Amino acid sequence: MLSKSQIKLITKLKQKKYRLQHGFFVVEGIKTIQELLQSKLTLYTLFTTETFNIDAKDEVLITETELKRISFLTTPNKALAVFKIPKPKPINTTGLILALDAVRDPGNLGTIIRLCDWFGITDLVCSNETVDCFNPKVIQATMGSISRVNINYVDLVDFFNETNLPVFGAFMEGENVYTKQLPKAGVLVMGNEANGISKAIEAVITEKISIPRFGNLQATESLNVATATAILLSEFRRG
Repeated sequence: MLSKSQIKLITKLKQKKYRLQHGFFVVEGIKTIQELLQSKLTLYTLFTTETFNIDAKDEVLITETELKRISFLTTPNKALAVFKIPKPKPINTTGLILALDAVRDPGNLGTIIRLCDWFGITDLVCSNETVDCFNPKVIQATMGSISRVNINYVDLVDFFNETNLPVFGAFMEGENVYTKQLPKAGVLVMGNEANGISKAIEAVITEKISIPRFGNLQATESLNVATATAILLSEFRRG
């Protein structure tokens, strides 16, 4: 049975300031929860309509009606878990790093985290203006990859000034990525959905790259940031 304090805490965790205050984030759906239970993340409490057969003190059996009261989804999926937010590890600057400049959409960030997992990008560096990676919608979109990617929020200009790695930025007017020789180690920067890479970040980028348009009319303004990220990461790995 749910207590009032539990309902209040979970409801608060929809907002970033309370996630930071309490150090918890919410995960929904049996498949994603099971995946995170097998990771190094620490479970705080699991609320479920059917038992997971884990340590009884961490599991609370509730009704479907109670689940609807705490779920952030239109159609709740049998379970909701509260995990502790892990402390980010130091950034590994020996390989390929992905950096995000003010990516705002939770779905885009969640998909990009999955792409990092898929392409073996261990470190994702986000500007402080990028959406919180523990936002419930981001977590939902990662489908478990959140536990396998090291995510740090930093001042990107300071980070780029401190690294010796080449910094590649995605621009419409950049060099054709399909003909460019790409290194195994470096930083790939992806910009905001509407405005692209900011002027401050552009000033510290060493090389501009672009995905060419092949359509006859050349009418499409731009690619979705997650789609563009997938293409560019694929080229870096292929090169």
